[in-house]
Amino acid sequence: MTQVTADTSSSPRWQSWSVPAWVEIVLVVASSSLLLLLLVWGLAIEGSSQFALFCLLAVLAAFVGSKLGVWDWLKGIYHSHRRVALFMAFLLPLAFPFTQNGDGYWLRVFASIGVFAAAAVGLNIVIGLAGLLDLGFIAFFGVGAYAGALLSNAAFTTVHVHLPFILVVLIGACMAALFGLLIGAPTLRLRGDYLAIVTLGFGEIFRITVNNWDGLTRGPNGISGIPDLNLFGFDFGVAHTFLGVELPGFANYFFLEVFLIGAVALVFVRLNGSRIGRAWVAIREDEVAAAAMGVNVVALKLLAFGIGAFMAGAAGVLNAHVASQVSPDSYTFLESILIVAAVVLGGMGTVPGAILGSSLLFIIPEKLRAFQDKRLLLFGAALVLLMRFRPEGLIASKRRRAELHRGQTEEPGTVMADLDISSGQPGLPPSVVEPVVAADAPAGPRTVPNG
Repeated sequence: MTQVTADTSSSPRWQSWSVPAWVEIVLVVASSSLLLLLLVWGLAIEGSSQFALFCLLAVLAAFVGSKLGVWDWLKGIYHSHRRVALFMAFLLPLAFPFTQNGDGYWLRVFASIGVFAAAAVGLNIVIGLAGLLDLGFIAFFGVGAYAGALLSNAAFTTVHVHLPFILVVLIGACMAALFGLLIGAPTLRLRGDYLAIVTLGFGEIFRITVNNWDGLTRGPNGISGIPDLNLFGFDFGVAHTFLGVELPGFANYFFLEVFLIGAVALVFVRLNGSRIGRAWVAIREDEVAAAAMGVNVVALKLLAFGIGAFMAGAAGVLNAHVASQVSPDSYTFLESILIVAAVVLGGMGTVPGAILGSSLLFIIPEKLRAFQDKRLLLFGAALVLLMRFRPEGLIASKRRRAELHRGQTEEPGTVMADLDISSGQPGLPPSVVEPVVAADAPAGPRTVPNG
């Protein structure tokens, strides 16, 4: 089998310099902290034109850094000190509320980003791993939100029942997963555009149902007056002072969402590296070949739908308390498109991509209110440019980047070593990979598996 070797002839000489381990750790801490400082600085810019210029300069700096190989160099350092990088990825979001000087405006926005990002990670399983285009995914988010609203004894509701939040999260998530299985069972034999149309129809059925079911959902009025969370005597709606810094109520929800995203991210990463994840990728790449090699296509599609819906339902329950109300207008087709765009924009198959995409879709429209009439035009133009010049998304997975740039990075007859199939990293199932040989390998007898 032909081996693929990295071409270092065109790499800058400074990338080969030897740096002590402690210096690399300092670089990881400093570079990640710099990202937080840039975020706080950018949010503090008041004028829309100035913020647009700031974004343009950030894009230009990212482009120059990519051409100089800075990002690949930093990526290698982060990979070498993965534990430090993970610690900083968890610590910096927790530090963000302390940079707002008690102001709850951006904490309110980031609280919405948190629940949206958790749902986007769930959709990433469906689209990014299994390759199933779901245009009605927001309905599962809505199922969880309505379950959380109905079981929290809201001020304006039809069901005056109050259950513990942890129990409500499980009920809402399981209800969403059940709907995912019920919708998926008769439809997942469809593929491509046909599956997308069916899921779109389910999203509209959910919205129309909650809009007309006055006896349960109060119809277009929705359920309002949802109380703040109270876990073990801790009221999430009350401002608290910690380390001498006053934290508004939304900071409490933000902290809770950091742990929620951490939980769904852990589930995603473990699934992505498992045999189930590799089977999903095999289905995404070639469903017929995967079925021929013994992969239970229908069962694994149902599993992807169920797990993705479970995550969206859990995020929806929390969102009901963050927004303090739910209504049919919050779960329209446009919301489904936005959550799909967050996954595609950030990068399919990656957790940081889903989080980044969700953040951009909330922050940029919020900052560019001066361009209210042109925001959708600018958003569409940005997506077109991204799909043209970086179709794998802003934070692409190694596998996805190799798939989309196969002809640009490989010579004829080479094997896609970036998939790390032989090392047990996420790739295709071994049963699918074994018959694949290099194009320049000598021809020989090939066996066909039974069944």
